Amino acid sequence: MDDLSKLREEIDSVDKDLVRLFEKRMEYVLKIAEYKKQHNLTILHKTREEEVIKRGLQSLNNKNFEGALEEFLNSLMKISKELQNQLLSSYEKNKIVIGFQGVPGSFSEEALIEYFGDDVQRKAVEHFEDVFIELKNGKIDYGVLPIENSSTGAISEVYDLLNKYDFYITGEVCLKVAQNLLGIKGAKLEDIEEVYSHPQGFSQCSEFLKHCPSWTLIPYLNTAKSAEYVKKQNNKKLAAIGSKRAAKLYGLDILKPSINFNSNNTTKFVIISRDMKEDSYNNKISVVFSTSHKVGSLYNVLRCFAENYLNLLKIESRPLQDKPWEYFFYVDFEGNLKDETVQLAIEAVKNNSRYFKILGNYKKFDENY
Repeated sequence: MDDLSKLREEIDSVDKDLVRLFEKRMEYVLKIAEYKKQHNLTILHKTREEEVIKRGLQSLNNKNFEGALEEFLNSLMKISKELQNQLLSSYEKNKIVIGFQGVPGSFSEEALIEYFGDDVQRKAVEHFEDVFIELKNGKIDYGVLPIENSSTGAISEVYDLLNKYDFYITGEVCLKVAQNLLGIKGAKLEDIEEVYSHPQGFSQCSEFLKHCPSWTLIPYLNTAKSAEYVKKQNNKKLAAIGSKRAAKLYGLDILKPSINFNSNNTTKFVIISRDMKEDSYNNKISVVFSTSHKVGSLYNVLRCFAENYLNLLKIESRPLQDKPWEYFFYVDFEGNLKDETVQLAIEAVKNNSRYFKILGNYKKFDENY
């Protein structure tokens, strides 16, 4: 055996010891994470990290390796912190409760799963406002609500509720929505007399439905609830508009798939919580404001964004309930609340508005992410 082979054998032996010691260290790291969870302590302990590095450098015989050892210890502690964060995040994820309007199988539940994963606690409520009420009463930690559809536009009730309650948008997710005609086992298209769906479902499938003028369209709470109702009635004359997941959950047949007229039919959902989410990666801001009812008022507000080179993503208007022909304006624009240009723009908007409210600063949905 040559000298190189012997040296490599020595390294292999040392690496084996390193792996064993690494595994042992990580086991202690997880035990510390358990302790921190029980005593509500933070992961980061800067003083402790500095002590570990200092002690390591003092124990080093060959001082030529000081830089390499410091880098090694920093990497090791970074790995340890990430492992502890993963453990604590899994605990928190299992503890949080997410509210959505509808029943299992609804598109809101699908959006919830898309954003939070399938292993969180979910709470279904009957109406959009119930999500806000549950959040207000501390029964849920987050809510998931549809806010806009690419075929039928804004969901006005949700916009109004965002302004009514003092909660914040903390995220968004877009879900491609395929609407299907669902019926009980054995039903055929020629059997159908009544169709149940949320009004948005009817709107998204208007082109298909206009070819079936004899059908009675009955608005219902939501598409999944419609599927549940049709299943309970067990009547071949009844059908629902809903998702494939709803069909599977409620044991219905898909009588006609993909009946929405827009093949790229997509619904945007927002995530709401009691607290504003402040992160450096947030790149979208939602606000609502109202202006004086006179010439140039809206222009004076909108130019605040242009003058600060902020890109507007959307503007939506909703009527003021007590003032006919006057409006709230909901605006989405790119930026982070910590940016100086954003702060300048917001201050200018406030100065030109009668009413102003920040609805949230969050990460814009990226379909490629």
